[in-house]
Formats: sequence, C-alpha cells, structure tokens
Amino acid sequence: MAPSHPVAVELTDRHHRALALANDGATGSVHSWELVTAVDGPGTRLTIFLSGCLLRCQYCHNPDTWKLRDGRVTTVEEIMDRIRRYQRAFVVTGGGVTVSGGEPLMQSAFVGRIFAECRRLGIHTALDTSGYLGTRASDDLLDDTDLVLLDVKSGLPDTYREVTGRELAPTIAFGGRLAERGTAVWVRFVLVPGLTDARDNVEAVADIVQRWPNVERVEVLPFHQMGEDKWHRLGLTYPLHGTRPPDDALLERVRQQFRARGLTVF
Repeated sequence: MAPSHPVAVELTDRHHRALALANDGATGSVHSWELVTAVDGPGTRLTIFLSGCLLRCQYCHNPDTWKLRDGRVTTVEEIMDRIRRYQRAFVVTGGGVTVSGGEPLMQSAFVGRIFAECRRLGIHTALDTSGYLGTRASDDLLDDTDLVLLDVKSGLPDTYREVTGRELAPTIAFGGRLAERGTAVWVRFVLVPGLTDARDNVEAVADIVQRWPNVERVEVLPFHQMGEDKWHRLGLTYPLHGTRPPDDALLERVRQQFRARGLTVF
C-alpha cells in the first residue's frame, strides 16, 4: 500500500541522507568565502566561514553564522574546486586555506576532509577556533593542520562566561593539547574597553599563553562596531552599543603585558 503522505516520506528520506553526508564530513554548512592577504594566517588566504557556533560572544561581528541551518550545504568537492583556483597564489605568497566560522569544530569531520585534501596538494592549512569544542578535533585533523588561530577570549573564568556565555576550561585544555603536539599557534585576544581590558584579566590570559611554548605570536585585536548592524537586522539586542574602540594607550598597555612574558605581540 502506498504511503499516505509520499511527499513527507520523501522529505524525511532526503533529510536522513543529508545528515549522513554531514556526519561523514562529505558536506558542510558554509556561510561565505573571502580571499584575503596577511589576515587569518600567512600569505594570501582563502578563508572559508562555516555556519554554527555555541558561543554567544558579546562582540561577535558575524552573528549570522551562529545557526548551522543558515548556511549553504556544500560538498568537499565544491570546496576543493574553489581552493585549486588559488593554488598558484598560495605557492607564490606562502599562503593557504583558513577555515573559520562561526565555530569550525562544530563541523569537524567536514574540516578534516578539507584539510586532508589540502595536505595532499601541499596547501598550508589554518584552523580559526575558540577551542571550546577542541575535543571534536581528531588527531588526524590536527595532523593535517599547520596552524591554529586560537581565540583566548578572556583569562578569568567569570569574565570568559560574561563574554561568551560558556566556560573557559575547554579552551585551556585544547591549548594544552596543541602544546603537547607542538602545533603552531597564533593566539588572538579581542580587546574590548569595559569588558576584557581589566589588567587582571589580561594578566590571566598572559599566564595561560605563557605555558604554551608553541605560541608563535599574540595578536591583540581592537574591538570595533562593524557587527552592530547585523545584530539589528537579525532582531537581536546588541550588548555593546556605545562601546568605543580602545585608544592607542590602552592597546599599548595590553600589548606590553604580553611582551613582559617574552611573547611576540602584534
């Protein structure tokens, strides 16, 4: 007997097939692409922004990447076709591919497949992550990762929770794992006046980072307001309305706190 709702059955089957492909890493939810120079890693980079993130950072400038379902379902083959277009530029500039988000480790199997293909082609890979989902990064994925851009959003657990809505400990654990492996890391710290700029919070970040000998540099990124319009378009209340970017004196104070630990700072 034919099913009473054949369209619903067809949609359900299609949904299950899509989930199976996503779980296997054959497809992923992609928000956007960007070709950049001297950003998101060395050289000319193709940065792939994936959808999905569990953190809710107050200063997030891409809140439209929070939900997996809002991205475009894309195959690994489509990704690699685009990457190959720029392969010559990567060779000439010492660049490569960066996977960002959102939080790329929400789709760790997809990232793993992309990086494995990049490794086969000799293309440099960088993973831009908060580290909160670091346990999802398999050893195989990290074997194919040349650089991790690790966002250490705060050093004090209470401040981290205020900034992100989540806990700091997973980021520290992931950073420790990368240190044990000897994976190259660039630490990123977003400096927000009145939120992350407290001297003891910066000292706590520096304490954490100093323990990781694989950290090649610390990037102190000044807060900006460029994401506020996106929050409004999504019907979200922007928590940092009216917050000004840090001035030069504050930027230099914070950078000096990291330099005092012998860290290379940008």
